[in-house]
Amino acid sequence: MTCNTLIIGAGAAGLFCAAHSGKDTLLIDHAKRAGEKIRISGGGRCNFTNMHTEPGNFISQNKHFHKSALARYSQWDFIDRMDRAGIAWHEKTLGQLFCDEKATQIVDMLVRDAIAAGTKINLGCGVTSVRKTSDGFQVITDQGTFDTRNLVLATGGKSIPKMGATGFAYEIARQFGHDITEVRPALVPFTFTDGRFAPLAGLALPVRAFNARASFNEAMLFTHRGLSGPAILQISSYWRDGEAVTIDLTGGRDLFTALRDQRQSEGRRQLTTELGRLLPSKLVDFLTPELALTGNLADQSDQRLIEICDQLKNWTVTPSGSEGYRTAEVTLGGISTDGVDSKTMMSKTTPGLYFIGECLDVTGWLGGFNFQWAWSSGYVAGTDIASRF
Repeated sequence: MTCNTLIIGAGAAGLFCAAHSGKDTLLIDHAKRAGEKIRISGGGRCNFTNMHTEPGNFISQNKHFHKSALARYSQWDFIDRMDRAGIAWHEKTLGQLFCDEKATQIVDMLVRDAIAAGTKINLGCGVTSVRKTSDGFQVITDQGTFDTRNLVLATGGKSIPKMGATGFAYEIARQFGHDITEVRPALVPFTFTDGRFAPLAGLALPVRAFNARASFNEAMLFTHRGLSGPAILQISSYWRDGEAVTIDLTGGRDLFTALRDQRQSEGRRQLTTELGRLLPSKLVDFLTPELALTGNLADQSDQRLIEICDQLKNWTVTPSGSEGYRTAEVTLGGISTDGVDSKTMMSKTTPGLYFIGECLDVTGWLGGFNFQWAWSSGYVAGTDIASRF
């Protein structure tokens, strides 16, 4: 079979690219259903974009690469598409937008758009190999051989392998001379092999998680295996194995003033009792041996209260590791942007070869940014292909 454009990957980026790449497009994927990651995201309601999307919400070795695509197809453009499709949505915290009902509404919209644009979708189709031809590419699959003028890689990264995620895009990119930046799990929970936080499993509180490279004010969740929650997932993208992470357990509150004031009226009460009014009492009990939280409140000098509050504001832990690709929401790193045209997503060395979405070295923060990158990069590649048809 011959087509003008063949897109490998029926996820967010691939589907969106198909809707804009013009007629005679074939979209294939080894998965049996399109948009699987969309379906499961956001608890089944898909955090499809973020109202505050800007270039600073993304990590890449080239801090400027993603600016063009985000400007050409912004969060407002996708919100408009949702509105025109009649898909109701709502805002949660920090500009995160979710479907009111089911994420399948977005998948259905994307599939309809792709088919309406002239795309044929072939699922359950595994790719065996790809080679360059004189006028394009030949893609050999377990369902036959396809010749195409344009080839788009939209197969994502390694995150969530149970859904079939692999490093396929990296392999093909290397085949055509592209470099791959270091890849590792991102937006992923931390683990501690000693199980120290198991007694606190299920406890959540607002914190500031930070290191020398980044800082995030969001919720943290204790788990049987370690630490999770938005603040931890966010800082994990800026963390390296063996490094410590500092957590402000006060959530930005002035505990010193509160404790000093309480000392005047409730001096006979235990320090831990009064701290338990300001922080989760279960957490205070857990930290008591580590921070030596003993004695009555009246026994604590101003200096001692300052020390305690400083320890709570700078509680430092060193994770044993992370949950890895098994639960990571995205893959950090990927195909180097040095070899890709930021205005088209096409390879600078292999005409007709495009890279979009998560497989590129562009990784968004938690909160809808990675889906926005899928829409933006898919749109840019698709419209470039259509303009060359």
